[in-house]
Amino acid sequence: MPKIVDHAKRREEIALVACQVVADNGFEQATVARIARAAGYTTGMVAHYYDSKQDIILAALRLMLLRIEERLTRARDGSEASLLAVLSEALAVDKQRFTECAFWMAFWGQVSADKKLKKLNVWVHREYMRLYERCFSAHWPEWAVLPQAARDQVLRSVAITMNGLTVSAVTSPRDWPAATQIEHLNFHLDLLRRWAKPKRAKT
Repeated sequence: MPKIVDHAKRREEIALVACQVVADNGFEQATVARIARAAGYTTGMVAHYYDSKQDIILAALRLMLLRIEERLTRARDGSEASLLAVLSEALAVDKQRFTECAFWMAFWGQVSADKKLKKLNVWVHREYMRLYERCFSAHWPEWAVLPQAARDQVLRSVAITMNGLTVSAVTSPRDWPAATQIEHLNFHLDLLRRWAKPKRAKT
């Protein structure tokens, strides 16, 4: 009886391996051949699922976004989580998240020189902003009474902070352990609360 192959699972497996290969070797060195070898497949097998390296990277980006969305939107132990706890799920606080952050950094490093990747990065940024907005809406009571301009400012500020923490944690992991990342994020959220307080819309 022929073996039944779960093609969707195999595509996801290749994309997941690609994340690790990019994180370990950088974007340029993450060739299709290297990704195939790391996944235990031939390049021909990988080509059966993806037309190009860029297609693999796109699948990997989508997979990372899906994983992050699942972490940012799920409840913790059936109880309401704090905004700090939720946003911390996107930081490089463990091995898996460190790999994801290293992957993002390698991707960002190629964006400025590639028009297609620039467009892809715009989409990635919008998805992140959408996720952050959901987090604030669900876990920050002040959000409901802030005017739209203030909300936009908060989201931009958080995005910049999260990106900065990602870069710091990946490039200087000894200086930015999980506790330090979370402490700095908490400090920034506290500053945002103070900044937003006088800007609340009248109800």
